[in-house]
Amino acid sequence: QVHLVESGGGAVQPGGSLRLSCVVSGRTVRSLTMAWFRQALGKEREFVAAIKSSGGTTTSVKGRFTFSRDNGANTAYLQMTSLEPEDTAVYYCAAGSGSLITSSLRYASNYDSWGQGTQVTVSS
Repeated sequence: QVHLVESGGGAVQPGGSLRLSCVVSGRTVRSLTMAWFRQALGKEREFVAAIKSSGGTTTSVKGRFTFSRDNGANTAYLQMTSLEPEDTAVYYCAAGSGSLITSSLRYASNYDSWGQGTQVTVSS
C-alpha cells in the first residue's frame, strides 16, 4: 500500500516561491504516476501537475510550477515560483498506476493514494 506525506506549504507574499515535497512509502516513486492537485476554499479539486513513471511531466501552470522527483529519496517535488494569490489552496499529492496515459493524468479518479494535504497561502 502506498503512503504519501506532503510538506513544504506555508504563507508567502505574491511573487514568492515554495517547494512542496511528497515522501512516498510502500512503492518506489519511479514505478508510480505522481501528481499534485489543489483545492481552494469553496472550489473543486483541480489538477496542477503530474510526472509519469517514464519521467515525462505535464503541468497546468506552465512557466511557474515544475514537477520533479528524486528516486533515491523516493520523493516527489513541486517547485512553485512567482506565486499569485490565486494559487492559495490546499495542495494534495497523489499516486496512481505507472501505466497511466497522458490523457488521463488530470483526472483525480485515476489516482489510488492521496496525502493529507498541505496549505499554501499567497497574500500580501
